[in-house]
Amino acid sequence: MPMIDELPEQPSGLDPERARTVLARKWAYLLSGVTVVSLSRELLDDELRGMLDTLVGSLCGTSAETVPAERIGARLVGLGYVGEPGLRCTLDVLGKGLPALPELRAVNRLTERIVLTLGALSCGFLLAHERSVLDQQEIMHLSLLKAVRDAQWHLKQSEARFDEVVTSSASGIALVALDGRIVRANAALAEMLGHPAGELTGTLVADHVHPETVEVLREAMTALVDGGKERVRQSQRLLRKDGDVARISLTASLLRDAEDRPCHFVVVVEDGTELMLLQGELSRQALHDVLTGLPNRQYFGTHLEAALRRADPEYGVTLFHVDLDAFGMICNSLGRRVGEQLLVHFAQRLKAVMVREKAMIARFYADEFGILVENTATTPGIDSIVRAINDELAEPFFVDGHGLTLSASAGVVHRPAKDIDPAELLRAADQTLRRAKVRRRGQWKMFDREADAADRRTQALAVGMAGGWENGEIGVRYRPLARLADGGVAGFEARLHWDRPDERPLAHERCAELADSTGLVLPLGDWLLRAAGRQGTWWRQRAGSRLPVVAGLTGHQMSDEALGTRVTRMLADTGLPPEQLMLGVPVGALPVPGVLENVTALADRGVRVMLDEFGLGPDDLRAVEDLPVDIVRVDRRLAEWQAWSDSTFLGALVPLVRQAGATLVVDGIHTEDQAGWWSKAGAELGTGDYFGAARPPGELAGTFT
Repeated sequence: MPMIDELPEQPSGLDPERARTVLARKWAYLLSGVTVVSLSRELLDDELRGMLDTLVGSLCGTSAETVPAERIGARLVGLGYVGEPGLRCTLDVLGKGLPALPELRAVNRLTERIVLTLGALSCGFLLAHERSVLDQQEIMHLSLLKAVRDAQWHLKQSEARFDEVVTSSASGIALVALDGRIVRANAALAEMLGHPAGELTGTLVADHVHPETVEVLREAMTALVDGGKERVRQSQRLLRKDGDVARISLTASLLRDAEDRPCHFVVVVEDGTELMLLQGELSRQALHDVLTGLPNRQYFGTHLEAALRRADPEYGVTLFHVDLDAFGMICNSLGRRVGEQLLVHFAQRLKAVMVREKAMIARFYADEFGILVENTATTPGIDSIVRAINDELAEPFFVDGHGLTLSASAGVVHRPAKDIDPAELLRAADQTLRRAKVRRRGQWKMFDREADAADRRTQALAVGMAGGWENGEIGVRYRPLARLADGGVAGFEARLHWDRPDERPLAHERCAELADSTGLVLPLGDWLLRAAGRQGTWWRQRAGSRLPVVAGLTGHQMSDEALGTRVTRMLADTGLPPEQLMLGVPVGALPVPGVLENVTALADRGVRVMLDEFGLGPDDLRAVEDLPVDIVRVDRRLAEWQAWSDSTFLGALVPLVRQAGATLVVDGIHTEDQAGWWSKAGAELGTGDYFGAARPPGELAGTFT
C-alpha cells in the first residue's frame, strides 16, 4: 500500500468531494510531520478541508480572488509553530494537488490562477508570521519591564524586612567591611558592649576583641575570604566600654556581590553568659534527680567507672543497692505526694549516715537508691552501715499528720575487681537486692557469685521457655495415680516435660516453677489442660476408660479471673465430662484473692478439686472442712521425711483428713516400704516413681483396669 504522500494521480472519474477529502488528509499528514500544531489530527483534517473548500471556491469564480488565500495563510500561522517548513509543505501539497482536482480541470487559465492564489497565501502567511514575531517581542519586553519593577520592589521589601529583623533582634548583628571596619551595627550589639546606639559604626572589630583572642578571629575572617570556610563560629571575649569582658558566641559569614566577589562580613553575636548558665543547669538536671537533688543512675554509672580505677588496692569500694520496704503501700494508701516527701526524707537520711565517708549517693528510680563507698581504714563494716540506715528510718517521720517508720533492704557488692564492667557491677548489686528481699524486709545480702550464677541460669531458662515450647521441645506426659492397696491405676496425671537439646530434660515441677515466674504458665497451663482433656476423651472413647485425668495448677493459674471460663471452654471443646477432670489446687494459694471463688466455681461445674501440697498446718485441715474438696494430696516433702525419720506422728494426719470426708493421696512415694507404710496408715492413693514415671500416652496401653 503506497504512503499517503505518494498517492497516485486521481482518475478523472473520482468523486470531487472524495478527491478534496483525500487531498486535505494528505496536507494534514505532511504538515503535522514538519511542524507543531495545537490541534488534534481529526480537528486538523477538518480545518484544512475547510481551507481547501475556500481555495477551490475562489479558483472556480469568474475572477481569481486573492483575499481568501491571504486569510488562509494568516490562519496557518495561528495553528501553531508552523514556520518556514510548514509553508513549504503547504505550497508543495497544494501546487501538486489543486490541478488534479476534477472540478478545477475545466477552469480557464487554471495554472495562472493557482500561482496567484498560492502567492497570496504566502503573502498572508508572511505578514501574519511577522506580526506574530513582533507581538512576542512586545510581550517579552513588557515581561522584562515588569520583572525589573518586581525585583526592585522585592528588594526594597527585603531590605525593609532585614532592617526590621536587625533592629528588633536580641542578638548583636554587625555588617563589617573586608578591612574589619564596622559599617553598621544594631542596638543589641551596642548594648552588649556598653556603647550608645550608633557609636560602633566606623570602628574596627579588632578594637572590641580581647587581645588574647583577636588573632584567632583574624585567621577565621581570612579563611572566609579565601573560601576555606563558609561560616565560622567561635567563643570569644569582647571588651566592654567600661573595661569588663563579655563572653559571647560569635558567628561570621561572608557576603558576595552580584559578580560573586567578597564584599562584606555579617557578624552575629550572642551573649554567652546566660547560655552558659542555662547549659550548666540543663547538664545538672540531666545528671541529677529532680525530686531529691541526688545524682541519677547515669551520673552514678560514670562516677562508678572512675572510682573503680582509682580505688585503694587494699580496701577497694563497696556498692550498696538500697530499696525502701513497703514504699508502694504508702503511695497507694496515702497518695503519691506523701511518697515523694518520704523519698526526700530518705535521701537526707542517707546523706546524714554517709556524711563522714567518701561516698556518692544516687537515686536510681522509684524507691531504689545506690551508694558507692570508696573504702578506707576507718570505713565502718557493711552491717554497721545498713543498721545505721534502718536506725535513721526507725525514727517516725510525720507527713500530713501521719507518723511513718520504714525499713530498707540492700544488696551489697564488696570490693569488686577493678576491671569489672560498671554495668555488670550494677546488675550484680540489683540481683543481690532481689535475693535479699525474698520473703524478708529490712535485710541485706552480700553478693554471692555462685548464687548469682544460679539465678542467671534459672532466668535464662525461664525466658527461653517460650521458644522451647514454640519449637516443640515441651510435651505432655502422664503418670499413674495408683491405689496403695494393690497398685492398680486409679487415674492419670498430666505433667509437663521439657526435652532440651543436648541438656538434661526438665520435669513438671521445674517447668511449672519457671513458667510461673514469667507469666507463661497461663497459656502453657491452658495448653496442658486441653491436651489432658483430649487425651482423656480419647481413652474414654477407645479404651472405655472412666479414670480421672489429673492436672495440677499453680497459684498464678488459680488467681486467674478467667480460670472458670478456660476450664468450661476446654471441656466443651474436648468433650471430656467434668466429673472425669481433677484439678490440683496448691494449699499455699488459698489466701490469694480470687482463689477461693475459683475453687467454688470449679466444684459447681462438676470438676473434682484436689488440695495439693497438703501439710500439717491448721489452715490446711480447715481448708478441707470449709471448701468443696473431696481429695487431698500430701506434700512430697512429708513422704520423703517419713522415709528417713521416725515420723509415727504423721499417721495421725490420715484420720484427720478422713474425718473431714476427704480421700488422701500421698505424693513422692519411691519405694515399696513407703507405699506400705502409708497404706497401713490409711492413705488410699499415691503418686511417685514407685508406681511409674511420667510417660508419653502411647506407652500407657494396657495399664487401664
